[in-house]
Amino acid sequence: MSELGKSLTPALVAELVGTFALVFVGAGTAALGLGGLLGVALAHGLVIVGFAYAYGHLSGSHLNPAVTVAVWLAGKIAVGRAAGYIAVQLIGGVLGAMALRAALGGSATGLGQTLPATALEAGGTTLSVTAGTAVLIEAVLTFFLVNSMLNAWVSGKAGNLAGLAVGMTLVACILMGGPLTGASLNPARSLGPAVVLGDFSSLWIYVVGPLAGAAVAAALYRSVLGER
Repeated sequence: MSELGKSLTPALVAELVGTFALVFVGAGTAALGLGGLLGVALAHGLVIVGFAYAYGHLSGSHLNPAVTVAVWLAGKIAVGRAAGYIAVQLIGGVLGAMALRAALGGSATGLGQTLPATALEAGGTTLSVTAGTAVLIEAVLTFFLVNSMLNAWVSGKAGNLAGLAVGMTLVACILMGGPLTGASLNPARSLGPAVVLGDFSSLWIYVVGPLAGAAVAAALYRSVLGER
């Protein structure tokens, strides 16, 4: 579903509101510890599903700078529109985190900030995820998410089920990567809590990793998988 011909102002509002919701609900669920890992995964995925059907006709419901970069690289959105999407996504992420801080106050710590695991118990051993490993995990999982977005949603191949396909892909990725990196897969999702908490130490991981994964997915779509 190309965004080339859609009106810009409604699209920007849709991206702003959608990204705000993703951070407020997704990061909020993580901050409150509701439902454990499955609850966090479903909170993020269901926001994507809901806004795909609510705003997909307006903006394509990217809600993620990495997705927008991939759609641009795939030739489905103009560079100026892509820049506008990214700007409002980042603003929406920060506003979502600010609203979350106002709502939770001191009742929850971290605001759902995404950070590499430092002491994860798995298989009888304690894992510590290095920065390089975190970048790799974020890149691979973002590749899966963007691959789903391009081939199910942007191409129009999945029809009315496209929003569900993308949302459930995000759920699956968070279930695997959440304990390791927080499974952001989205610079705007990580930027919001980082700005509000004033902690930018690991933010670069959640910019470099998702953008790298998105670029690979876009290249594969444009060269092999996309319709000619």
